[in-house]
Amino acid sequence: MYRNLEESILDLEKHGHLVRIKEEVDPYLEMAAIHLKVHEAGGPALLFENVKGTNYQAVSNLFGTVERSKFLFRKTWDSTQNVISLRNDPMKAIKNPFAHLNSGIAASKALPKKSNSLPAGTKEISISDLPLIHHWPDDGGAFVTLPQVYTEDPDKPGIMNSNLGMYRVQLSGNDYEMNKDIGLHYQIHRGIGVHQARANRQGQPLKVSIFIGGPPAHTLSAVMPLPEGLSEMTFAGLLSGRRFRYSYVDGYAISHDADFVITGEVHPGETKPEGPFGDHLGYYSLTHEFPVMKVHKVYARENAIWPFTVVGRPPQEDTAFGAIIHELTGDAVKQEIPGVKEVHAVDAAGVHPLLFAIGSERYTPYQKVKQPAELLTIAHRILGTGQLSLAKYLFITAEDGEPIDTHHEVDFLTYILERIDLTRDLHFHTNTTIDTLDYSGTGLNKGSKVVVAAYGDKKRDLCTDVPEELKELRNFNGARLVMPGIVAIEGKAFTDYQVAAGEMNAFTDAIKQRGSLDSCPMVIVCDDSQFMSENINNFLWATFTRSNPSHDMYGVNSFYEHKHWGCDTVIIDARIKPHHAPPLIPDPTVEKKIERLFTKGASLADVKVD
Repeated sequence: MYRNLEESILDLEKHGHLVRIKEEVDPYLEMAAIHLKVHEAGGPALLFENVKGTNYQAVSNLFGTVERSKFLFRKTWDSTQNVISLRNDPMKAIKNPFAHLNSGIAASKALPKKSNSLPAGTKEISISDLPLIHHWPDDGGAFVTLPQVYTEDPDKPGIMNSNLGMYRVQLSGNDYEMNKDIGLHYQIHRGIGVHQARANRQGQPLKVSIFIGGPPAHTLSAVMPLPEGLSEMTFAGLLSGRRFRYSYVDGYAISHDADFVITGEVHPGETKPEGPFGDHLGYYSLTHEFPVMKVHKVYARENAIWPFTVVGRPPQEDTAFGAIIHELTGDAVKQEIPGVKEVHAVDAAGVHPLLFAIGSERYTPYQKVKQPAELLTIAHRILGTGQLSLAKYLFITAEDGEPIDTHHEVDFLTYILERIDLTRDLHFHTNTTIDTLDYSGTGLNKGSKVVVAAYGDKKRDLCTDVPEELKELRNFNGARLVMPGIVAIEGKAFTDYQVAAGEMNAFTDAIKQRGSLDSCPMVIVCDDSQFMSENINNFLWATFTRSNPSHDMYGVNSFYEHKHWGCDTVIIDARIKPHHAPPLIPDPTVEKKIERLFTKGASLADVKVD
């Protein structure tokens, strides 16, 4: 049980999970580039002892692997999981109260503990004193990437009515005045957005405290989807095995466990441009107006250490976050959505764009033709639930005599494609909301969704080579097999949707004239078919982050009937569009500079990287 971040770092080092970097490293691009290189190699956590321009050390890759994350929480994992389980299913405690006695004790000991004064050694500093880490070349400035953003309900103030969330924080750049204001990026439906709306109604600024560091459990608490009634602050105590300690200074909550605390106010209607920022989809999220926070005071504990991560095309450190959250919450989604057996937000596709799900199908047990029915009801529930509502593509099926696993992406898609009836099984939602960070749609937060619901007996054998019908086509070439039943083919560079419609219609007509493509239900039109077919992760990323279902899905022999669209073979136009955000590309000069740290005698000489 760690009292602070430093204790967890020393524990990792003692057990061979952390390496110290003694050389001076530049927070402008170098630190992020080192992190990315080490993380990709499955390497250790990194303690940067000599960060240029600051007196503070920094640590990254703490949660870089699931194994390391579980090691950090090894002493409190089971008791925390038990409490969450009870919240999901309270009847467990009623049926067997003695078996869950320890869970009740653990929960009672996790309640936050208030103090009257700041911890000894706490000092007031400025934003400019912090490690101002600039992650990607075109980022708008320095960002906090592991913040715990704390707010209280203005209508019911107090720590038990608070929200702790991880919303990115821009410290420098753009129009922000150093040491005076910073940027907050969050959607209005999130906990902090609800609090801001209530403060706005009162005509009052919203007080915000940003905690950075502290026990690793506090960082994880900021991203946990917790059961109703279990607060983030209580969960932080549960997982850390130690009550969250806090006090108030000038009306702001101050975490006594955090390494740094930034306090300030968000005033009604005040915004500034925030971004660009290299984000989890593998592209830059662009500059948009978001709330500005007027800085009040900044605090640092004694021996404070700055934790950070780097966000980019998955898999990254946040992949491990997702995995341990899934393990801790267990069957929470089954409790929330009846009939659901499994929902997998596909990490390789940037998490939010693509969901794979397994449901139940009990509506048509006696019909001769099996088809999706209950699955469609479940699909709507999934797309109306929390973060799952951000998905653009939902592939859903039900087990029918053989087990399926959504985490085996090729096998799952194979199962779907062998059974899909494309004249029946595509269900669109147009002019709806998608992820703010996804620029494949028609505007900020605007796009479409499609449910691909397939169920029943196997209908086809999938092609294992490129069909003849897709070879030597005019204006489309380089056809390559991605996986059984899916082929990628290159088209001309995308110009606009009017031109694209003509191109796709000509493409589908050419295929139609050549015969049936039944063994190949899905064709991806792209800019680089070699990249698309190189591995399954490239296919998942490029296809589902670069397409908007309503605008980019076409079909051979497509038709409308009673508002329903169907086809024989579906075509997804996954070419890069002019309105898309640019992909994240490392700076080659920086990549060359950091090689010094991996040479013989340097701090990272023993880390095996490509």
